[in-house]
Amino acid sequence: MDLKRLQDMPSWDWPKDTGRMLEKILRDGRADASDRLLAAELAGDFTVISDELADALLSIVQQRDESEQLRAEAVLSLGPILEYMDEDLFDDPDEATISEGMFRRIQDSLRRYYMDAGVPKEVRRRILETSVRAPQDWHRDAVRAAYVSDKEDWKLTAVFCMGFVDGFDDQILEALGSKNPDIHYEAVRAAGNWGLDGAWPHIVTVLDAGESDKPLLLAAIEAAAYIRPQEAAEILGDLLDSDDEDIVEAVYEAMAMAELPLDDEYFNKDNETIH
Repeated sequence: MDLKRLQDMPSWDWPKDTGRMLEKILRDGRADASDRLLAAELAGDFTVISDELADALLSIVQQRDESEQLRAEAVLSLGPILEYMDEDLFDDPDEATISEGMFRRIQDSLRRYYMDAGVPKEVRRRILETSVRAPQDWHRDAVRAAYVSDKEDWKLTAVFCMGFVDGFDDQILEALGSKNPDIHYEAVRAAGNWGLDGAWPHIVTVLDAGESDKPLLLAAIEAAAYIRPQEAAEILGDLLDSDDEDIVEAVYEAMAMAELPLDDEYFNKDNETIH
């Protein structure tokens, strides 16, 4: 099957042999570069990821003769399964789509590649961003070093990672004032993830600003529900009047995740149905 057709299909409708097909493309150095890049992106989907695909992705990451773009995409595809295994591995090992041995191997390999100064910067950034989804002790020093870098891209990586690695409350609050919109966005997400009460005034400011920066607003909606859920209910309820379905849906999802249903008065508004 053509890879672009797979990309346009829900992954649960992919053919049963999709995993083997993706692995074959990833391991074929003579395959079209764009096909290998797309295969690397698709390989991280939960419906296909396996020990074999994870091994193929790791092999690409470690190969110095592979393009930086492909190596970066390969490592990013390992992120979702790392996070899932870190959260659920010991609760229900029968549900795991990769083995515990492969999980540990991915962690060890990514740490080793990150510590290798010969690995291109872009690949090292993606390694750090991916590996923190299953946090380990070494991440704190790596994130701290990235944050104090004079390079904006490393600082962006650091703030993203702070959403997964604890102990950086002060840095997250500081990053909320960044003039870099990407760093600002990641700081809002990180503040929400850790429920940082000190970020509340800033989150309210973002919510009051409305839809001028939609991605930032969506991040603030989620953050508000985790930081001060009781106060967030009333503020977020007002956003149900939005004509933007993404914003309305984000409000419902945020309040559901915070396990605080909105008051009945908000559900009775004209836009109560999400299409």
